Amino acid sequence: MIHSSEARPAALAALPDGRAVPPSRRARAIRCRLTLALCATLFVTACEKTPSGQFTGYAEGEYLYLSAPAAGYLATLDAPRGERVAAGAPVFSLAADPDRQSVAEADARVTAAAEKLKNLDTPRRTPEIEALAARLRAAEASQRLSETQLAQQQALAAKGFVAPTRLDEARAAQARDAAASDAARQDLANARTSLGRAAEVRGAAAEASAAQAEAERRRWQMAQKHVSAPAAGEIAETYYRPGEWVAAGQPVASLLPDDRRRIRFFVPEAQIATLKPGQTVEASCDGCATPIRGSIDFISPRAEFTPPVIYSRDSREKLVFRVEARPAAADAVRLRPGQPLDVRALEQ
Repeated sequence: MIHSSEARPAALAALPDGRAVPPSRRARAIRCRLTLALCATLFVTACEKTPSGQFTGYAEGEYLYLSAPAAGYLATLDAPRGERVAAGAPVFSLAADPDRQSVAEADARVTAAAEKLKNLDTPRRTPEIEALAARLRAAEASQRLSETQLAQQQALAAKGFVAPTRLDEARAAQARDAAASDAARQDLANARTSLGRAAEVRGAAAEASAAQAEAERRRWQMAQKHVSAPAAGEIAETYYRPGEWVAAGQPVASLLPDDRRRIRFFVPEAQIATLKPGQTVEASCDGCATPIRGSIDFISPRAEFTPPVIYSRDSREKLVFRVEARPAAADAVRLRPGQPLDVRALEQ
């Protein structure tokens, strides 16, 4: 609706002596009244303080930076930024071709060591024992022959028919055949009982355990190239694209877990004593249909100056204490990091 000048109050339309007020004077009077009203409003706003028990703050997020301990080319990026993921959902994977060959090699060594242990732990077969017995009989026959030859050489040497060197050779042959016979006898005894191979069995078992441990280590290394979400949350950012080289330990994606969204607010020094850990607070924000409840779990022991991002209506309060609250699990997903909040402490 447009108001004409004829509808203005009579106080502005005429002077006390009845003369009409000039238009310029009427305009100055209107501007003066508006200026006074604005100044009064600003004065009241400047003097207004934040009500006791109500504070300003913002939502904070504690991010997890997901990386692999090994280097490699990025093979897949399963969760793009902005996507919600469940705990255990795949996020990315690195190419693992060399690791697959290493695991196959380690598995082959495990199989070989297990077969060796099985062979040593199994009693000797009958043909093997018979072969050792035949070797013993041959050694004993050679020993009897050398003993007979030694007796002949000793008899001839006593009559002076052979040189002393021939006698020495006969003695050496007899000692050699006796030692061979004794070795064959020990081999046969070991074959007929498992006691002789106990040390070999223990050594083979140790080799099999070492091969198994190496295979597990290489399999673990390959599994580390497939990274999953440690908790339910939102992928906040990704830093590589498939096909790019990723250094060991370099973050590929950042995750904001639902249980790591927090309410952070600042309390003036005069009111910090009214709060305590475990106390319930309510946070309101623009666009929030209902307040978000949380429980205080941290009160800073040190005072600090008001952060520049917090615009308190009482600019005289410079020293504040940082307080953090953990929101309820159902409400945590409604918080966006950096979102301004108005926080109210509830009475206990």
